[in-house]
Amino acid sequence: MSPVASNPSNGKNGSGDVLERAASLSKMTFPKPPTFTDKLEERAFLKFRLAQAFRIFGNLGYDEGVAGHITVRDPIKTDCFWVNPFGMHFTLIQPSDLILVDHQGNILDELGPVRLLNTAAFMIHSAIHAARPDVLCAAHSHSIHGRAFATLGKELDIITQDSCAFYQDHAVYTQFKGVVLDEEEGHHIAEALGNKKAAILQNHGLLVATPTIEGTVFFFMSLEKCCRVQLLADAAASGRGSQTIKITEEDARETYKTVGTVGAGWFSGLPEFAALESREKNWFSYDKK
Repeated sequence: MSPVASNPSNGKNGSGDVLERAASLSKMTFPKPPTFTDKLEERAFLKFRLAQAFRIFGNLGYDEGVAGHITVRDPIKTDCFWVNPFGMHFTLIQPSDLILVDHQGNILDELGPVRLLNTAAFMIHSAIHAARPDVLCAAHSHSIHGRAFATLGKELDIITQDSCAFYQDHAVYTQFKGVVLDEEEGHHIAEALGNKKAAILQNHGLLVATPTIEGTVFFFMSLEKCCRVQLLADAAASGRGSQTIKITEEDARETYKTVGTVGAGWFSGLPEFAALESREKNWFSYDKK
């Protein structure tokens, strides 16, 4: 339940409308992201949540050697972000392992024992956090089906209810130039992402950036699954000499309002974190000392 950053990425991404309607119809009270009066406590919570996000990714097999990264904007030094140390497996990452980096690539003192920074992580994420003040959390990894779909160099077809979450809200970056080691390509990726929540990086993988950690994790998982579904559906349709049936623009647009908003992503991501906490028996606590 990470705090929602201000200024959603676009107007259709409002976080409360659908959940509030659902709560009204069902007479239930939906949870809301926590707020903090103590910035140090907020930082501790975000680091705890970010480390959880890495372990969720690791458990899902989204790792590929030392590739992949998730970042969270620091609530105190807002021109800095927390990121995983280069070379540590996702499933091993704890809050104390995270490193804090500014937008010039300087590793700051508030960090863990490993002082290695993935250059590609810095180049991509610094550009996104600088260009998108609404983004709290951004994630990129070389997941299998996202990688496979990225070789097609095209957007998702809107063929399922779940893919409607990305209707007019994902982009394709087509200028693959190898490992992202220069600042210019990071800016190009941020420009391709624009105000959308996701991008398919051609010949590379998936990228998701939203105002919450939970939303970023959920929409990354969903985008990976949508890529898998489309690969399977396209293959099945091709074998039958037919094509997949596309959802109409009107139905996709209306469905997006339920499944594609900031609030929907945050709420849909909560069960993944709750399941992890149940398995690990590890919940957030804060000692003000």
